Amino acid sequence: MRNYFNYFTEIEERFQQRRGALLLLSTLDWALIETWREAGIPLEAALRGIDAAFDKHEAQPKRGRKRRINGLAWCSQAVMVAAEELREASAGAAAEPAESRESGFEHERVAAHLETAAGALRVATIAPDACATTASRLVELADEVRISNPSSAAAHDLEALERTLTVLEEKLFAALTAAAPEELLVGLKEHAAQELAPYRSRMGVVQLRQVEHQFVTKQLLVQYGLPRLSLFYMSQQ
Repeated sequence: MRNYFNYFTEIEERFQQRRGALLLLSTLDWALIETWREAGIPLEAALRGIDAAFDKHEAQPKRGRKRRINGLAWCSQAVMVAAEELREASAGAAAEPAESRESGFEHERVAAHLETAAGALRVATIAPDACATTASRLVELADEVRISNPSSAAAHDLEALERTLTVLEEKLFAALTAAAPEELLVGLKEHAAQELAPYRSRMGVVQLRQVEHQFVTKQLLVQYGLPRLSLFYMSQQ
């Protein structure tokens, strides 16, 4: 089974494979993947949905120059359908043992990811108190990871850590939003609206708001050179 934390990489690779040409995912694409992850969309459903969207597009009669799929948002509806089908098919099925999802996440790599993020937060130029507090907590978590028993590092331990990191990210983003200039936040929201405009008919209102939030979050972090804490963003090297 693919590693639970390869979610972003697997989706990016499948989209590029089906498109037939290298196309780096945009900030909007990454924000959409984030909403799928937070909504609990299984990786398998996301990959099936991407395949279904491309299969449908490729089956359409060619009339003149065929428009290419240039963004993940084109696959959004198909991913939602695939997720629902998978949920119905797996109802009552036994869960796969957690141990099958833990490979590749050695304690040292996880600890290094947390310490790298802490280092970036220590030199932040915005919301310094919140960034410093988060950095200290990340160092504590890194120490806990290192002293824990490697033989007990099942996937549920990593998922517990991921939940903690999600809470820290949410608190940090709230502090950044409060400290950021109003004009910057307005500009980021306007940018998000422009990027989402071509895809509004393919997403529900709730999903549009979620993607906009993730878009603004990511852009705000980029603006100030701050890291994502989630293990989903941990380097695969």
